[in-house]
Amino acid sequence: MFGDRNNVLIEPPAPAAPISGLPGAPGHPEGETHLLDRLSVIYRYRKVVVTVIVVVLIAGVVQTMTTTPEYRASARVQIDDERSLPGLSLGNEQMWVETSTLMSTQVQALRSKDLIRTIVPQLNLTAVAEFNGTGTGPTGLSGALSSLRARITNPISSFLSGQETGATASAEPTIPADPERLLEDRVVDIFLSRMSTTPITDSRAIRIDFVSQDPALAAAAANALAKAYIEQNLKRRRGNLDAIVADLEKQVKDGDQRIKSAEANMVAFRDNNNAAALADPSVLATQELERQAELARAVESARVAREHYTRLQAVPYDDQRIDTFPQMNADPDVRRWKSELSARQSALSRLTFGEDHPVRLDAVRGIAEAREGLKVARDTVVDRLRLAAESADSDVTVRRQNLATIRATREQLGTKGIDYDSLLRLRDSERALITTLQDRLANFNIEANAIRNNVWLQDSAVAPARPFKPDVSRNLLLSLFVGFALAGALAFGLDYLDDTIKTPEDITRKLRIPFLGLVPSVRGDRPHVLSGPVPHDFGEAYRALRTSLVFTSGGESTRIITCTSAQPLEGKTTTACNLAMVLAFGGSRVLLIDADMRRPGVHKTLKINNTVGLSHLLVGQARVREAIQRTSDPNFCVMTAGRTPPNPSELLSSERMKQLIANLKQGPFDWVVIDTPPVLAVTDAVILTPLVDGVAFVLGAEMTRRRLAERAVQMLMVSRPRVVGAVLNRVNFDRNKYYYSRYYGYQYKSYYGSGTSGATEKA
Repeated sequence: MFGDRNNVLIEPPAPAAPISGLPGAPGHPEGETHLLDRLSVIYRYRKVVVTVIVVVLIAGVVQTMTTTPEYRASARVQIDDERSLPGLSLGNEQMWVETSTLMSTQVQALRSKDLIRTIVPQLNLTAVAEFNGTGTGPTGLSGALSSLRARITNPISSFLSGQETGATASAEPTIPADPERLLEDRVVDIFLSRMSTTPITDSRAIRIDFVSQDPALAAAAANALAKAYIEQNLKRRRGNLDAIVADLEKQVKDGDQRIKSAEANMVAFRDNNNAAALADPSVLATQELERQAELARAVESARVAREHYTRLQAVPYDDQRIDTFPQMNADPDVRRWKSELSARQSALSRLTFGEDHPVRLDAVRGIAEAREGLKVARDTVVDRLRLAAESADSDVTVRRQNLATIRATREQLGTKGIDYDSLLRLRDSERALITTLQDRLANFNIEANAIRNNVWLQDSAVAPARPFKPDVSRNLLLSLFVGFALAGALAFGLDYLDDTIKTPEDITRKLRIPFLGLVPSVRGDRPHVLSGPVPHDFGEAYRALRTSLVFTSGGESTRIITCTSAQPLEGKTTTACNLAMVLAFGGSRVLLIDADMRRPGVHKTLKINNTVGLSHLLVGQARVREAIQRTSDPNFCVMTAGRTPPNPSELLSSERMKQLIANLKQGPFDWVVIDTPPVLAVTDAVILTPLVDGVAFVLGAEMTRRRLAERAVQMLMVSRPRVVGAVLNRVNFDRNKYYYSRYYGYQYKSYYGSGTSGATEKA
């Protein structure tokens, strides 16, 4: 009834279906990831990508169109180094700094709130809408985000500030705020937020930018800030000198008063003590002062002479440092002998005679004589300095004696002369001090009159003709860039979160089981079987799957395989039916057994009755011949599940089931395809795995999560199956078009195709 068992059609492998069981599909070795593979993720989520890009682009357009135009005006000031201008170094009052530090300091000075407060009344900014809070706020999407942020943060801030106020109300009294001061502070803060100061690279210039909704106001604010800063800097530089001049004038005035008081005291002293003879004691006082000055000069001269002698004496005569002393360089004998020594050394260096030649020996003796003469000349200079030091010490002694004589003479004048002399010295010292102060005052007055500003306006700001914001082209490009970035991030994020099995690579790399073939998805809810009209690529996929089974199963005996899946609704029953049909179409004798006795589906898919089936056979209510049903194809028979039993697992693990499979291996069929329940749902498939030749593990593309599939494979591997091959079912070629066209040439699927494949299309 089934024909000759040996009439099995062996087909060559179809090129569109890889038969690799190793990790990494053909043409895509493990670990190699091409850039185009990443782009395939973008293509897979192309709708999401396009939607995100369009939304972001629309948002950018809306933001651009709804943003209030803003204008930016720029002024430029130049800051010269103060050292290049007339000025007086005042110690810590005036410091010279490097250019970078100077520019940073000036940038901070331009952002001083005190400086900006001088501009507010000039421009009447408190009456300008965009500064006093009566104008429009941020517009466009930024305005909407600011409003949303304010709605969220304001209640929280109010709540927290209320708690803080309640906690500290008893500790600190509340001081009412000045509304005008608050308004001025707000205007200053807004002014600061709208201005920017930028040092220009490799120059001493600073650019002042100001942004406003009014172009004229932007230019006026930038110019006003620059001019106010220039005036402030000039005032600062002159302020130091003016303070010094005022202090010196006060000191001169006070000194005049002290001189007048000293002269009045002298007159009163002479009148009260009848000391008319002291009216002219200036001669003796002058002599004492002169002697003191002479003694001081003599002491200083002696110190200098002794220092010169000591320093020169400490250096050996042949030390090169001795030539650095001016006394040595000024002595004609030293210079003469040095010149003579240099000439003789030069002459010796030009001689070519041997060491013992008389001419060379004469030259050496001459050099020795020159050195001895130079030593004598230098010793003479040292002796001269010694004599000068001794002479200076003698002069100091004489000066001290003269001063002592003058002082002894003044002591003879008595107490009156001493007191009067003290008054006289006090007056003279005050006069000398006043003279010094007047000289300094004259110098500072000259410098103050000659001072000029080191900051000047290099370029004034003009009202801009066009707004700088919004920048249409920039915003659109930025929106496009952000859209692409967000879309790419979203696509790769979704791809990362999507851990379902999608491609044959996921099977070979992640599950580590052989890949038998793939089956494309077909529109419609009803099961598609090869006995009816189906798309051409659907039928070709099962023919490729048949080829994979033929070349991987091997053997001449009946080959028994089970079809199972990780979870329900992955299409294992439809796969089992079509696999059995395509094997029968190839000339093999095929028996399809529905072992899913819990939820049988083979009879529904093939539209046959389920009166007697496997369950009846296993409980002994029917024989094999009664449970097998014939179909329109003489090579294709079916054994349905039969009535649902209360103990399917026990029946499948019974001796009757083992005997049935053993008989089928020796029976007339070339192939036996058994449809079993999902692995993760029940253990039926695991029970049958050791009894069969192989397992066709059906995975629904983009349906089964990787961890579930791995768990199902682990459960199957526990029973040590001979062969486990995966079938990727319901593959959406359109969704993964790039992948399958790149690695499986699926773009050529219709090259040999007609439109549909029916029951008459048997290989």
